[in-house]
Amino acid sequence: MAVLCGAALGGSALPAAAGAALRRCGAGGSGRSPWKPVLLLLSPPAFSTTCSRCAKDRRLRAKRAISERQLTRYFVDQRKVHVVGGQGGGGGQSFYSEPRKIFGGPDGGNGGDGGHVIFKADQQMKSLSSVFPFYQGSRGERGGSKNCYGANGAHVYVKVPLGTLVKEDGRVVADLTQHGEEYVAAYGGAGGKGNRFFLSNENRAPTFFTPGEPGQERVLHLELKTTAHAGLVGFPNAGKSSLLRAISRAKPAVAAYPFTTLNPHVGIVHYQDYEQVAVADIPGLIKGAHQNRGLGVAFLKHIERCRFLLYVVDLSVPQPWMQLQDLKHELEAYEKGLSERPGVVIGNKIDLAQSRINLPLLRERVAERVIALSALTGDNLEELLSHLRELYDTYVKTEQARGQSPVKW
Repeated sequence: MAVLCGAALGGSALPAAAGAALRRCGAGGSGRSPWKPVLLLLSPPAFSTTCSRCAKDRRLRAKRAISERQLTRYFVDQRKVHVVGGQGGGGGQSFYSEPRKIFGGPDGGNGGDGGHVIFKADQQMKSLSSVFPFYQGSRGERGGSKNCYGANGAHVYVKVPLGTLVKEDGRVVADLTQHGEEYVAAYGGAGGKGNRFFLSNENRAPTFFTPGEPGQERVLHLELKTTAHAGLVGFPNAGKSSLLRAISRAKPAVAAYPFTTLNPHVGIVHYQDYEQVAVADIPGLIKGAHQNRGLGVAFLKHIERCRFLLYVVDLSVPQPWMQLQDLKHELEAYEKGLSERPGVVIGNKIDLAQSRINLPLLRERVAERVIALSALTGDNLEELLSHLRELYDTYVKTEQARGQSPVKW
């Protein structure tokens, strides 16, 4: 039943036709009419329950901003999972019997297989926070009479983000990098055999059957490596988070103290031809990061999946080219060839006076292209976005030439 809002009933906007209808039905008259009151539907759309005047008073609630401390709970890149396959159903034990055929023989069916536990890569998932520490497949049903087989147990699907590594005893057993890719983490147990299965010429009335087998049991370690096209690499307070906020809609925390970013953030850069380039903000590295200083290994592993790197250098510090040398040294010490990936050097904080002095000195000592900009004021961001698109187009062409599909966002 449609409900009319108070503004439409009590206001002066009540149509004259509605008033006439109320008078005819006796609701607005003296009550001498024998007709009963009826509900008159004034507005043709049946979906609306309020008028436009009341709808203006309702406002959409703004999305609550998530702080870095709360994001630490939501973003999880490691998880230990105990998986157990479903128990297989036991075999049935029964004998066929009906009028005029009392000794029909055994007809107990086999039990159903247990359900598997399957990890499935989903591009909508961005963290392992929704993965529980324990999963178990469904149990198979028991075999029935009249040679009826038991139903198989339902599979349990666990959605994981793209770039999830599955390890067992320190050995990589699966690498889920494509959307929809699956890995059977634990197989369900086979169903038991009913007494019909053991029928033979020597034993015409078998009474024994087998129970269902237990499911596979494993303890797996899930490790997430952020899959992005570009990675922002730099020392703490170099302005990586501010730059990501300037070129995308991501909202990482920004403050005047080091290690503001505790977890990787991924921002999407949109272009006019509807292409999307994913840029990851890697937390700040320090000297000795490859030796796990300052949680360096936890941060460096997210750079492995980046196709090209954006080295963010603070131009306001003395000898900014030393930052670039230290960054490449840490990347090369962590994984050989990691620093040789395509990239560009970004000189941030060009709005400061000392940065304008260090810029020509940096370009003399660096062989790569240097893009000077200011993430705070937005100066020269167009050059960065243009070069970022060039790196992305080169990556797409290279993957297509190899016969592989490039990562799309």
